Amino acid sequence: MGEQTTTVQVDERADQMQALVNYEPEAVELREVEVPDVGEAGALIRVEAVGICGSDIHQWHGSHSWGVNYPVTLGHEFGGVVEEIDGDGEFEPGDRVVCETAAVIDEKSPLSRQGKYNLDPDRLGFGYGDDGAMARYVAVPERCLHHVPDGLSFERAALTEPCSVAYNAVCQNAEIDPGDSVLVLGPGTIGLLCVQMASLSGASNVIANGLPVDEDRLEVAEELGATDTAIDDPSDLIDSIGDGLGVDTVIDASGHSATFEMAMDAVRPDGHITKVGWGPQPMEYSMDPVVQKGVTVQGSFSHTWPTWEKVLTLLSTGQLDVEPIVDRVAPLEEWRECFEGMHDRKYIKCVLTPNA
Repeated sequence: MGEQTTTVQVDERADQMQALVNYEPEAVELREVEVPDVGEAGALIRVEAVGICGSDIHQWHGSHSWGVNYPVTLGHEFGGVVEEIDGDGEFEPGDRVVCETAAVIDEKSPLSRQGKYNLDPDRLGFGYGDDGAMARYVAVPERCLHHVPDGLSFERAALTEPCSVAYNAVCQNAEIDPGDSVLVLGPGTIGLLCVQMASLSGASNVIANGLPVDEDRLEVAEELGATDTAIDDPSDLIDSIGDGLGVDTVIDASGHSATFEMAMDAVRPDGHITKVGWGPQPMEYSMDPVVQKGVTVQGSFSHTWPTWEKVLTLLSTGQLDVEPIVDRVAPLEEWRECFEGMHDRKYIKCVLTPNA
């Protein structure tokens, strides 16, 4: 017998739904769109919570540096309930799930076959390359799904994605040992989560660095494990740690290329820099210090299946605490206030609930 689509009717679902659509550069609005089809080897998810990412704000303002398939529904940090699913496999209707961001990949590419589908050059993500989850429903490939542990709320589970970005940067692409010193540049959502990951990895000194406008966020960094904070130039603080030669590891989570120079000044000879924040600005900086200091520079992008499983464990056990960075949970209709609040730095992170 061939596989069949299994369906559960949770409520009387209409053919149309509200979705937050980025329909052209610098143009986002709540629109009525069709409820998506499941598609082959896919699932339809009833979205219970979707986090607002800085990339959503950038697309709203047209300040992004990546291609967008207009019109597209925003949202790539989300969790919900399986409504329909094609086939009979690991997931079934009613399951609580979160979803990875790699909406489209070439599963036959050498990188995908090595498990590095996050680096597949043909990869497209939800919210810019394919319709995302700032809507009542979203269609996703089953391969992207992960079960949400019992007791973990959707509002917190939706942050598995940014937590996975930070885990990949700090726990997989950096070289942190117990007793190390770590500098985290940029106290945005990813930077704050990187502070927590560095602390969980055993670093004895975790310095969070930001600008004067970041003073309140640096206080949150202390809640998440920062042993010290620095505004603007952290060099005096770094000189007082250990032998004064610099920190063992720098995590550059800033969205500005200019911070790489600060990272090079702060890192010790034979140290490590992981760059996870990115922006379109040219660096305009000589790479000679990389050679002179013998520093390892590591880029970190996205995440893969094992990372999500690790993060879900950390969230469910309470070892990873996202509570301090979630400032507002709101219905989808209040998206503009949330976007504006994040852009104006009133909020660190907002979570929308399309089916509340």
